[in-house]
Amino acid sequence: MRSVEDQQARVTAAAVAPRPVRVAISEAQGLLCAEEVVTERPLPGFDQAAIDGYAVRSVDLQAPAEADGGSAPAEVTLPVVGEVRAGSRQPIRLQPRQAVRVDTGAPLPTLADAVLPLDNTDGGAARIKVLEPVRSGDYVRRTGDDVQPGDIAVRAGTIIGAAQVGLLAAVGRDKVLVHPRPRLSVISVGGELVDVDRTPGPGQVYDVNSYALAAAARDAGADVNRVGIASTDPKRLREVVEGQLIRAEIVVIAGAVGGGALEEVREALSDLGEMGVERIAMHPGSVQGFGRLGRDEVPTFLLPANPVSALVVFEVMVRPLIRIALGRRQPMRRVVSARTVAPITSIPDRKGFLRGRLMRDETTGDYLVQALGGAAGSSSHLLATLAEANCLVIVDPEVSEIRTGDPVDVAFLGQRG
Repeated sequence: MRSVEDQQARVTAAAVAPRPVRVAISEAQGLLCAEEVVTERPLPGFDQAAIDGYAVRSVDLQAPAEADGGSAPAEVTLPVVGEVRAGSRQPIRLQPRQAVRVDTGAPLPTLADAVLPLDNTDGGAARIKVLEPVRSGDYVRRTGDDVQPGDIAVRAGTIIGAAQVGLLAAVGRDKVLVHPRPRLSVISVGGELVDVDRTPGPGQVYDVNSYALAAAARDAGADVNRVGIASTDPKRLREVVEGQLIRAEIVVIAGAVGGGALEEVREALSDLGEMGVERIAMHPGSVQGFGRLGRDEVPTFLLPANPVSALVVFEVMVRPLIRIALGRRQPMRRVVSARTVAPITSIPDRKGFLRGRLMRDETTGDYLVQALGGAAGSSSHLLATLAEANCLVIVDPEVSEIRTGDPVDVAFLGQRG
């Protein structure tokens, strides 16, 4: 049997990232930036008030001593000679010992070097009493405080999230170059399958795989086309696969490596390229296929019919390919060490990827993990336990039993991974 690591290396060597594309910033969320976004203008673009209050010259807030020689400073009052609202285009020049009412974000009048908050005054309309002075620069957003022309606003390789979208908008960029989502097609095969909108007859089951794998692919970041159930007739299946090889960068065919379906799938794909079907030293999902089909040598996977096995093989083999195509530097799931809360058994000479529930020890903060699904090798059909799982427990091939309290590697599932 080929090792998991050898198969992963074989698969990831076939990764081809789609060419970067320029998209609207509203469509860039979750994608990897493919350019250094250099700003052309300062942010803020002008001196502006950082708070509602009064634009002033800070020097005018210093109270002179009492004329009669007393120690108490004289009261400072300033006339309010105008108002500037956010978005105002009318320039105002502040004269000595004057104040101008300003809103947050309003352009600062010429010569003003500070904003006096409303709470630092008596709130007068025509004239204000200064209750507490401010220093030069207080409550002022200076031109270029955030970003200067020539600064890099978003670096290549950055995942574009809400903050990056906001910054792109703030520096006037309506589009950005990104690594696009790879297109992935999911096909299910099997004469026993019916879609979820029909009632299964005797011997029939719902098509779980095309829905579950499509969801997993979207979670990984792919643009997914769920083809659904395809005929196992070699000629018709070949037509379906050929159509997807034209439109997709990755093709996944579930139910293609078990029973009589394998020979029909092999016949359908025989003229499209090399497709190797072999046993991989892992469980569940040891039997799987991988090849590069069509004129563009599209990475194509043959997955088991068992939904749990199919999803585990997807996690271990297909998901890293999607992440590489997205430009991610670390395509594998995040792995941490956890202590087992109960014994775990695994199949000897195969690397185990067992469903687990990851928890935290409230006292120590250590990770704890409980394997789900019963004894190894007898529960790969239990889809409900995969729905409960938030991690995969990774057991080395040379280990067949892990005792309670022993450390074990676990890979996060879901968004945390």
